[in-house]
Amino acid sequence: MQLVQTILALVVTLGILVTIHEFGHFWVARRCGVKVLRFSVGFGKPFYSWYDKHGTEFAIAAIPLGGYVKMLDEREGPVAAHERDQAFTSKPPGQRIAIAAAGPVANFLFAIAAYWLLGVVGFSSVAPIVGGVEPESVAARMGLANGMEIVAVDDRDVVSWRDINMRLLERAGEHDRVRITVLENGQRQRLSADLAGWRLDEEETYPLQQFGVTPWRPAVPAVLGQILPEGRAEAAGLQVGDRVLAVDGDPVADWFELVDRIQAAPEQALQLTIVRDQQERTVTVTPKTHTTEQGKVIGLVGAGVSPVEWPDELLREVRYNPLSALPYGLSETWSDTRLTLVAIKKMLTGLLSPTNLSGPITIARVAEASVSSGFEDFIRFLAYLSVSLGVLNLLPVPVLDGGHIVFYAIEAIRRKPLSMQAQALGMRIGLAMILTLMVFALYNDLMRL
Repeated sequence: MQLVQTILALVVTLGILVTIHEFGHFWVARRCGVKVLRFSVGFGKPFYSWYDKHGTEFAIAAIPLGGYVKMLDEREGPVAAHERDQAFTSKPPGQRIAIAAAGPVANFLFAIAAYWLLGVVGFSSVAPIVGGVEPESVAARMGLANGMEIVAVDDRDVVSWRDINMRLLERAGEHDRVRITVLENGQRQRLSADLAGWRLDEEETYPLQQFGVTPWRPAVPAVLGQILPEGRAEAAGLQVGDRVLAVDGDPVADWFELVDRIQAAPEQALQLTIVRDQQERTVTVTPKTHTTEQGKVIGLVGAGVSPVEWPDELLREVRYNPLSALPYGLSETWSDTRLTLVAIKKMLTGLLSPTNLSGPITIARVAEASVSSGFEDFIRFLAYLSVSLGVLNLLPVPVLDGGHIVFYAIEAIRRKPLSMQAQALGMRIGLAMILTLMVFALYNDLMRL
């Protein structure tokens, strides 16, 4: 069932983003007087299609990993004399550049609209309060301490740990100073420290922990809030509401300590001391063996924690009116764009591991998780993926929109197009680069499985 949900999430996510991207090309092509032959969402043979009054075929194809807009083009075959002025190749370079750029621009506009919608609807976030600082880390050197609330990084406001992670990711591998503004006892103060080439480990994508900060979280007592059917916890007779006091006679302080004890004992009988109906009793449970994605063998019993509510004073409600939500949408889209560009640069310079590249499998899994998490997470995921798609398509690589824009710009400067041999060579090189990247991203996906 989860596999079906994951596939559906991938199809919906890519379907939305591809439709938006290709509609940008389609809309501008129509305004430039270019005849559009087909608008396809997906590749391969269409399983459903229809025609509009202009003769354009709109198709939904079986392979949902992209799409395309096919225009009348003299490079692809003879064009009737009466339609020659509607061919893409008959248009001046400026119009062809506009058509090529329209797809990525549509992705950016969608991201702005998505963040604008989030701002108007409103969302809540947990205040980024420091819960712990690792000795000798960058955070320790700058003087961060327990209880401080981070309100800005490099003079850019932050309202969540996600914002902070994104700001820190941009700074990985640098040598100048990072500035963090904190709120302590109602007073704002600015702290700073030299990054000294601070960088991420090869497999790390969230820099907060390596920066030396542990987020504050409320105490989570070892109370069972969920018992999975046919799990070891159910077989042992554990029930929702049971509070675990000790494991094999050793007291457990909270839920996380209980999880550590269970994970460390696969297929080992554990004596749990619990409280049920105000009475202590002992239950024996044997965790089953489970291998994680990283290959680590742990124990699981099939139980979940009872939810813990965050204190109201630590929740931040963010909401804008329709007018002020526009700057918020622009700011978030620019932040995503900047982060994508910085990540590409750091991968090329070795400051960020290429293993962070993701393919369709990872996108599908994250899409499914964001759908399950709710409206806000899914909209944020769509917006960020849309920005990434826009940025990547604007890279000056033949085959991509950015590569076509470069060809047309050179033509505008030279007042004549590049030779067909030069364009064909560029396309072959670009195609080889893209295929290599796709294979590497898919390999990363499979390694994560």
